Amino acid sequence: MGSVRPIRPNSESAVPLHAHAMDNLRFIRETMERAGSFTAVPGLGGMTMGVTAAVAAALAARQVNFEAWLAIWLSEAFIALIIGVTAAGRKARAASTELLSGPGRKFAVALAPSILVGGVLTFALYRAGLHAMIPGVWLMLYGTGVLAGGAFSVRIVPVMGFCFVLLGTAAVFSPAPWGNWFLAGGFGGLHLIFGAIIAVRYGG
Repeated sequence: MGSVRPIRPNSESAVPLHAHAMDNLRFIRETMERAGSFTAVPGLGGMTMGVTAAVAAALAARQVNFEAWLAIWLSEAFIALIIGVTAAGRKARAASTELLSGPGRKFAVALAPSILVGGVLTFALYRAGLHAMIPGVWLMLYGTGVLAGGAFSVRIVPVMGFCFVLLGTAAVFSPAPWGNWFLAGGFGGLHLIFGAIIAVRYGG
């Protein structure tokens, strides 16, 4: 005579219901992160970057040689990078999200190539003596990177990137002495304006 087996499996081998629920919640959260927008773009951080860029422009305008001018603006780029990453990280933590979540990682990957190309072109233009081209190239490449990253962010970000591209294009075809003030208008003025808009609409 055959043995009788229970229809339901042994409770010891069954997966608890809460484990299924946690797996489902984790899947939903990761899906939303991949599909969502990068909202940790710092408004107040952008405004701070604008202030430091305005100071850099004022200091750079007083230099008598290009090397000193370039050193000031490269130092400003490093300072702005620290401000931007720190402010974005603080905003992400306040929203209980990770800075390099799905959209955040895509934003960084989209922005990084333009920044790296800008560094290479700066060195190449400096060696070639084409110093007047550097401000326009910086503005256009930064704008291109922000445009690319803005595809994964809030709507105002690609608008800011487009404004940088327009300003950089104007700088390329303008007299060399104007370059410093184009940088002031871009990294200073545009960061202040759009930083304020982002801070009001999407928080600090």
